[in-house]
Amino acid sequence: MTTESADAECLTLTRNLRRRGAIVLAVFALVWAFAGGSGIAAVPVSVAVGVVAAAVTAGAVVLAFRGTAGPVTRLVRLPEKWNRGVGLVNAAELVAIFAVIAASNASGHPEFIPVGICLVVGLHFFPLAHLFDQGQYTWTAVFLTAVALVGLAVLAAGTTAETIRTVVGLGAAVVLWASSFHVALRG
Repeated sequence: MTTESADAECLTLTRNLRRRGAIVLAVFALVWAFAGGSGIAAVPVSVAVGVVAAAVTAGAVVLAFRGTAGPVTRLVRLPEKWNRGVGLVNAAELVAIFAVIAASNASGHPEFIPVGICLVVGLHFFPLAHLFDQGQYTWTAVFLTAVALVGLAVLAAGTTAETIRTVVGLGAAVVLWASSFHVALRG
């Protein structure tokens, strides 16, 4: 393989990973927004949240294709066996999410589910930052962890499960959309 073809292959991989990352972030932001909107009692407001969430997600997906098609200022430098590491991190995240759901339900405290899941999702971005060579995923991890801690504080204040779902869901959605836009625009 020539240096030129290796560079072209690396450029393609960089664009593809960033595009996929931006899209995955946007889609999961939509899921969190729907979860957050489900905690809002006023149906017109809940529906409006869903409509805005769908529009923001659509914008992020469009930008993921357009933004990653532009010039690439930095090629990713993936560690050896990075894809295996990503698989392990995502598998651990899934197991931890099921553990949060099971433990929360078994203890009679399902209101802990959004907080626990947000924490797990936030923590899983720390190793992903390294594995994908996307430093901004560290900030995604920090801000999602902060949203989980805010949710825990709201929970400790004795609010309703709906309020916790709204705070954590919409907070996580904003963090993930911001990360999606950043990955699409800045790489």
